[in-house]
Amino acid sequence: MSPFHLTLRTIHRRKSWVICAFVVGILPFALPLLSAASEDPGLYKPALAQATWAMAWVSAITWGFFSAAQTGEKLSQSGLGEFFRAAGIRPARQLSATWLACLTFTAPLGLLAAIVSILGASPALANERSAWFVTNLQYALLFALVIAPLLAIAIASASRFGTVAGFLGSAGITLYGLYGVGYLKLLGSVEDHPFLSSIIGISPHYHLADPTARLRYKMGAIDPAGYPLLVAYFLGIALLLFAISRALFNTRTTA
Repeated sequence: MSPFHLTLRTIHRRKSWVICAFVVGILPFALPLLSAASEDPGLYKPALAQATWAMAWVSAITWGFFSAAQTGEKLSQSGLGEFFRAAGIRPARQLSATWLACLTFTAPLGLLAAIVSILGASPALANERSAWFVTNLQYALLFALVIAPLLAIAIASASRFGTVAGFLGSAGITLYGLYGVGYLKLLGSVEDHPFLSSIIGISPHYHLADPTARLRYKMGAIDPAGYPLLVAYFLGIALLLFAISRALFNTRTTA
């Protein structure tokens, strides 16, 4: 059995992906009722869209990265990595196959969030509904571009340092890119410091892949001229993280 099929069957048999599908596909319909949207029906659809995408990010960061980290540690500590290596499957191929299996379960969370947002929260006006459709699909792709290389980081770092390190490393990078960079930018606007500006410049700006504000305020789809640049930006980060993952990945029981 190949690393891809082994990982795919392992994740499928754990059934935890069912919980994530429920959290992203069903739970957001109930969450707005616990907020101010219960008093103002006009707020329900924006709250639904916000909750749906928030649940997609939470599921990917928690379950997605933890599952990937578990898989990475199992490859090195159980001897599976050595077994596959003896069978002629080199480490790079093991990493890519394991990563693809994890991505198969995690990337659809973004697509599911887009579908729920489109079906459950589209505006009434035709032109706004069309922009809403395009916007959600745009961010489904950005979601995958952000999550994909971080899954590889989780697998690779866990294969060398353990599940906890792999999970916390990927989750920490994601949370920093989603929220930490924003706080640094706010601090930089108060006090201009060259070092702080450099840190902000080299940081992964994952907040650009979060559609919450754009959907909440009906800002429309990302400009077609600027969207390819945004995709290229995340692809560049992905290439860097994939290179780091390949350097970290370990198939032996002892590093």
